[in-house]
Amino acid sequence: MVILLTALHIFVSFFLIIVVLLQSGKAADLAGAFGGMGSQTAFGPRGAATVLSKATTTAAVLFMLTSITLGIWQGRRVVGQSVIDRTGVGTEATEGDAPAAGAEQPAVPPVAEESPAEAEEEGQQ
Repeated sequence: MVILLTALHIFVSFFLIIVVLLQSGKAADLAGAFGGMGSQTAFGPRGAATVLSKATTTAAVLFMLTSITLGIWQGRRVVGQSVIDRTGVGTEATEGDAPAAGAEQPAVPPVAEESPAEAEEEGQQ
């Protein structure tokens, strides 16, 4: 079902791109270049809805619906798992692991721990 919806989403995407590119702009004349709308209405002159404008509206609604549906389905599929849990990347290294060749060494060298004998000698002084 997800594959079918994904294929429909891709088809609708390409169809929407083509339909939008085929339409002419509302202010495509010389006055439109300078901000003139050719009419006193708020959003410019609005003619009757053409087949292309109806197809654009339908494709846009289908695109939004398929996007939301695919997003919801993907979110439900991986509940409780992060990307790191699924890939296994980011696991902590154990103490016995040596750093890789060419890896940067820490800026501050580790502090050497005192042996119990040295600690007693300092305590006696």
